[in-house]
Amino acid sequence: MREEEPRSRLPQLRLDELLAELQARIDVARGTRDRVHSLLEAVLSVGRELELTQVLRRIVEAAAVLADAKYAALGVIGADGDTLSQFLTVGLNEAEIAKIGPYPTGKGLLGELIRHPEPLRLDDLREHPASTGCPAHHPEMRTFLGLPVRVRDEVFGNIYLTDKRGAAGFDDDDESVIATLAVAAGVAIDNARLYEEAQRRQRWLTATAEINRRLLSGSSRTQVVELIAQRACDISGARQADVLTVLPDGNGLHMELSLGGDLTGRAGVDVPLEGTISGAACVQGAPVTSHVLAEDPRFPARADRYAGLGPAVAVPLGRAEGHTEGVLLLVRASGEPEFTEREIEPLLAFADQAALALELAERRRDAEQLAVLEDRDRIARDLHDLAIQRLFATGMTLQSASRFIDHPGASDRVLRAVGDLDETIKIIRSTIFGLRVREAGAGQGLRARAVHVVEEAHSALGFAPRLSMEGLLDTDVPPAVADHLVAVLGEALSNAARHAKAGRVEVALQATGSQVVLTVQDDGVGIPAQGRRSGLRNLEERAHSLGGTLTVTAPPNGGTTLNWSAPLRH
Repeated sequence: MREEEPRSRLPQLRLDELLAELQARIDVARGTRDRVHSLLEAVLSVGRELELTQVLRRIVEAAAVLADAKYAALGVIGADGDTLSQFLTVGLNEAEIAKIGPYPTGKGLLGELIRHPEPLRLDDLREHPASTGCPAHHPEMRTFLGLPVRVRDEVFGNIYLTDKRGAAGFDDDDESVIATLAVAAGVAIDNARLYEEAQRRQRWLTATAEINRRLLSGSSRTQVVELIAQRACDISGARQADVLTVLPDGNGLHMELSLGGDLTGRAGVDVPLEGTISGAACVQGAPVTSHVLAEDPRFPARADRYAGLGPAVAVPLGRAEGHTEGVLLLVRASGEPEFTEREIEPLLAFADQAALALELAERRRDAEQLAVLEDRDRIARDLHDLAIQRLFATGMTLQSASRFIDHPGASDRVLRAVGDLDETIKIIRSTIFGLRVREAGAGQGLRARAVHVVEEAHSALGFAPRLSMEGLLDTDVPPAVADHLVAVLGEALSNAARHAKAGRVEVALQATGSQVVLTVQDDGVGIPAQGRRSGLRNLEERAHSLGGTLTVTAPPNGGTTLNWSAPLRH
């Protein structure tokens, strides 16, 4: 009986082995089933999103789960085809990312997949010839799996996986699953981009319609330009926008309006054509892009104005018959994606419509000015043919009637009334001369020049200054004094825009019988005790050269009041 016991156990042992093997195969099948189920869920999850950013985030998260990787990333290849313009990670928290520093741009091993878009699997990434090591504070990584993500025939980016959990490295099944995910990801990205493009085009069309409505409703050119810049920033995701127009001599650009970012040194300045991205777009008559504007060697001029900013695009405004009216410059924050062809195409159409709107605004302003001038001519004729003739006749009547007045006091009063009528006639004649000043040189009177200077300050200040004028400015103020006064007004408004941080500016211009007085008052921060005085010194020298004065005071309610005066005869 004892000899038969070992023989009876042999079938039992073989049965246990078969059961164990069967269980292992069942586990493998169950694992395969679960993995396929997870893959299908990931594909559905990725395809469910329409926002491109969310699609990319779902892709990298699904890849990490399917391959059981500790770290995962998705790099989007930039427009140049050699660097990464966007990098999304899984497995690192915000503090760890901040300690590592800027995201990679596609050097070393990451660039290997950009140059050779084929699956790459490594047991130790440090041993690969293209590996250049990791920056400080970067977690140690060994196993590696990388696959390209294609959208149609274009390589959109790459999936990077490192440090597989609980295994020596990534295997064929991992590569097969992630490759399947990459195919689904390509379809989802394509759908998201088409959706995003359609939404963007719709927003551009809506913005164009809004601009046209504002223009037809009577909005000024300044308001239309500001709306163009604001909508361009909103739709493109730009941090700041500049609208520049060609200078009259054609040798540069004038910053008509600046929006967003640091306005110091931007608003109201002139920009050269050479060495600037705006100048390049104006000369070429085509969009010009930059990966990082502040570091772009093609545009060294004024690069310091864009420190800390990233991608930029300059789009010409109005390209009809090879003539460019101006440039719209959009700049994104550092780290943001570059402007792509898909974004620039509708932006270019928007710029053409914006240029047309600005031209219509200019034509309407000319028509309104012509109507005003025609009205002035009518008023001048009526004053001359009706008012002056009547006043002259009344004066003659009073003068002849004074001979019949015996009372000395009454006679003196009548003669004084005749003198007052003569003075009134002189004032009316001066007013007629001011109304018809266009015939001597289209709007070159002091009033027109002061209005022009105040209108130009709108873009620099961000609001329209209040202007009031009184007296015979066009006839009594000598040309030399008027030239100095216009220069002083421009300098005072420029100082208010650059230093005062004001929300309100009031300009008062008055011509009395003996002097002309300019007052510029703002509600800003005032003049610091240790601030630069070179600008005020120039204004004071202008006043002294004419025998006038300059005073700068700080009202009790804050701000600054500048009072500049000069005699009418020196």
